[in-house]
Amino acid sequence: MKNASPNAPKNKLEQQIIGLKKDPVRYSIVPKDLAGHVFQITLEVAQPDPAGQCLSLPAWIPGSYMVRDFARNIICISATCHGKQVVLNKIDKHSWQAAACSAALTITYEVYAWDLSVRTAHLDQSHGFFNGTSVFLQVVGQEMSPHVVDIQRPAEPACKSWRVATSLPELKARRYGFGTYRAENYDALIDHPVEMGDFALASFEAHGVSHDFVVSGRVPNIDLDRIIADVKAICESQIAFFEPGSKRAPMQRYVFMTMVVGDGYGGLEHRASTALICNRNDLPVKHQAEMNDGYRSFLGLCSHEYFHTWNVKRIKPAAFAHYDLSRENYTSLLWLFEGFTSYYDDLMLVRSGTIDEAAYFKLLAKTINGVLRGSGRTKQSVAESSFDAWTKYYRQDENSPNAIVSYYTKGSLVALALDLTLRAETAGKKSLDDVMRALWQQYGRDFYQKALTGQQQGLAENEIVALITEATGVNTKRFMDKYVRGTEDLPLTKLLAGFGMVLSDERKTTKVALGVRVSKDGADCKLANVYEGCAAHQAGLSAGDILIAINGLRVTAADAADGLANALARYTVGEAVQVHAFRRDELLTLSATLQADDMPAYNLKLAEKSKAAFVALRPSLLAFKKIRKA
Repeated sequence: MKNASPNAPKNKLEQQIIGLKKDPVRYSIVPKDLAGHVFQITLEVAQPDPAGQCLSLPAWIPGSYMVRDFARNIICISATCHGKQVVLNKIDKHSWQAAACSAALTITYEVYAWDLSVRTAHLDQSHGFFNGTSVFLQVVGQEMSPHVVDIQRPAEPACKSWRVATSLPELKARRYGFGTYRAENYDALIDHPVEMGDFALASFEAHGVSHDFVVSGRVPNIDLDRIIADVKAICESQIAFFEPGSKRAPMQRYVFMTMVVGDGYGGLEHRASTALICNRNDLPVKHQAEMNDGYRSFLGLCSHEYFHTWNVKRIKPAAFAHYDLSRENYTSLLWLFEGFTSYYDDLMLVRSGTIDEAAYFKLLAKTINGVLRGSGRTKQSVAESSFDAWTKYYRQDENSPNAIVSYYTKGSLVALALDLTLRAETAGKKSLDDVMRALWQQYGRDFYQKALTGQQQGLAENEIVALITEATGVNTKRFMDKYVRGTEDLPLTKLLAGFGMVLSDERKTTKVALGVRVSKDGADCKLANVYEGCAAHQAGLSAGDILIAINGLRVTAADAADGLANALARYTVGEAVQVHAFRRDELLTLSATLQADDMPAYNLKLAEKSKAAFVALRPSLLAFKKIRKA
């Protein structure tokens, strides 16, 4: 070992920055006003464009396909050069042009942060959270330069115990501490969200990689040990899935950041972390061994976002290989990137042993019922749904169940049907697992290394059929034409039967229904959705109407909670009832002929007798292990 010079930089990342010819782009961010929810950011550009530096804030965040115009949250912004004010002109809704500056350019601005979600930024006396897309201006032309950010502690004395959780590499900071962090370029900078505050923290290793699990918010008696054991099993299963030989993870460290609230659910994937939001009651409490539906859903959320580490963060559609964050980036492949991830998230729960077969079958049946409930599936294909995500899926309204299909849920059923098809046609020798590994080897494994030299690429729009054929020997063009680019229902009953599983519809045709989804509106029962062709639709009711009475008996918010079951329990199929409702401030009196409850109620279970040759393939599908003892 050679002795280092006493003045040599001790940090490898610092060595990389010092060795670069171009100075890094530097930011500092401080929670300036906790009660006012304001972050202050200072941006220093050592070598601005001599003609005048252009700056821009992203209009959307990868993983959430909707233009959100984050720049609207910038409260004030100014620029200085040589310590003197310089002109900063706004040139469009999210871009600014600074006047020519012969020295370092400094931009100071404030961002309002009051969106408690995984997509933007939030700040108050309890914690701070931000995604880089919401707070860090892009220095146009210097996106590939190294970027450095100094995360500063709030000035309030109550924040002395606050810590920092992020997967950004430390430059001059201790892990979990305030200080300076580093990203190799702008794309990396905005792909590592930051949580700060007093949070619960637990760590584990999955195949040699350090994982942190951070929980912000109040959760009395949370059973972190149980969460860590379950999440570790999921992570190790996924790492081994993509790299069965080496079990090598694609990141050096990973962070789960969970914000706990009274009512909320969601997640957003990043290259080495995920931001999650969940209901407080979904997390397990110490000394309660049973797994409720809420905790099962939370584990599915963790599994989903972690699977994205490979599928969409590194294996990408070609349209996402080089993000243009100023506008929509269209692809017809979200059914693969979100749908396949939605298939594997629950499958990884059973493969890792965190749930058993019966629980998995229940989750699968729930997805099938949800997809078949909406008539939109007969009008929009999952390829079209993917392309229209920006304008339809992320901007849903009261008519969405009648007009669109989810590329998440139907995409997951496409994955199931494709997996079963591949297994059946190759007698179990090939499966969707082989397709995912081929995608990983061809597109994902070295994605970020190639990105540094501009060589990264993504899956072309019409390339998947050829890739599946190469990976499995099965031609799936007809399958894709019917179920991906077409709107036919997937033949799941037949496919599942081949593997010893029975999918049966157990809906009760004697139960009556109006064919609506209702919600509470104060003390009133409000129609949230009216399903096409149902009794309510035929009677003339519309979404947004307030139900007042059925046959002279009042309908209230209590009936909304029970899905109108109480109000309709006394009637039979085919019986006409008088309905009173308010539309805006106008009273409607309508006649509705009640129909049978036509909502799908599929159940999935094992067949008592089935072909042994196919049943033998089922364990490879689930790779099921018995549940670990609590």
